Amino acid sequence: MRTLLKSVRYEVLPAKSTQDKVLAHVPRDVVVTVTASPVKGLEPTLDLATGLAAHGYRVVPHVPARLLRDDAHLADVVGRLRAAGIDDIFVPAGDADPPTGTYHGALPVLRRLSELGSPFTHIGITGYPESHPLIDDDVIVQSMWDKRAHATYIVSNLCFDPRVLGDWLVRVRRRDVVLPVHVGVAGPVERAKLLSMATKIGVGESARFLAGHASWFLRFAAPGGYSPDRLLRRSADALTAPSAAVAGLHLFTFNQIAETERWRRGMLERLDGC
Repeated sequence: MRTLLKSVRYEVLPAKSTQDKVLAHVPRDVVVTVTASPVKGLEPTLDLATGLAAHGYRVVPHVPARLLRDDAHLADVVGRLRAAGIDDIFVPAGDADPPTGTYHGALPVLRRLSELGSPFTHIGITGYPESHPLIDDDVIVQSMWDKRAHATYIVSNLCFDPRVLGDWLVRVRRRDVVLPVHVGVAGPVERAKLLSMATKIGVGESARFLAGHASWFLRFAAPGGYSPDRLLRRSADALTAPSAAVAGLHLFTFNQIAETERWRRGMLERLDGC
C-alpha cells in the first residue's frame, strides 16, 4: 500500500485559489489532474493546467469529448498543451448535454488524436467499478476494450465497496484489458466543506460521480460514513495483487488539497512505523 500512496494523483477543480493551494501544499512529485466543467468549459482547465506546468508540476488536464467543438478545437487544445510541455491527458466522454460540438464520446477523440500523430505520451480513459447511472456495465467494459489501442491507462471512478472494486479489477483483466489502473479514492473529505462546495459548483463537476448516486453523497455527509483509511485497508489485497496491475491511487480532493496531503503523509508515516 505504501507504493500506491507514493504513486498518487490529486484531482483538483479549476477554481481561483486552486493554483495557490497546489503550490503551497503539493510536492512536485505528485501528479495533479485538473477537472473540466460543462458549465465553465475547457478554458479554466487549460489555464490552470498550463499554469501549474510552468511551476514544474506534471499536470493531467481533463479533456472531455463533449466539450470539444470540432477537430479544429481539438487541434488547438493539443497545440496549447504541448507548448506547455504537457504530455498526459485524461479523455472522458464528459457530462455536457447536449454536447458542445461534434464529439459525443471519448473514442472518436482518441482516434483523432492517433490520426494527429499521438501527440501525448500518456492518455487516460475512464473505468466504472460501480454501475454508471446511464450506461450498462457490459457496455462500459466493452468500451474500455475498444479504447485500449489509443490509451495508456485507466482511471477508475469512485467505489466505496472493497468487494465490488476487487471483482471489477478481476473482470476487466478477464476481458484482456491490460492497461494499468489508477484507482479512484475520495480523500479525507470534511462534511461541511463538501456540502458548501456542492452548493457552489453543483454535483456535476469533480463530484460528477454523485449524479444519479444520491446514496454516495450521504456516505460523505453522514458522521462516520466514509473513511479513506478504512477503504484502503479493506481493499489492500485487491489493490496490491500483481494481476490487478494497479499503478497508483487517484485521489479526489474536492479542493481540500492541504487536508489530502496531510492525510497522505500521515498514512505513509503510520505504514513506515509498522
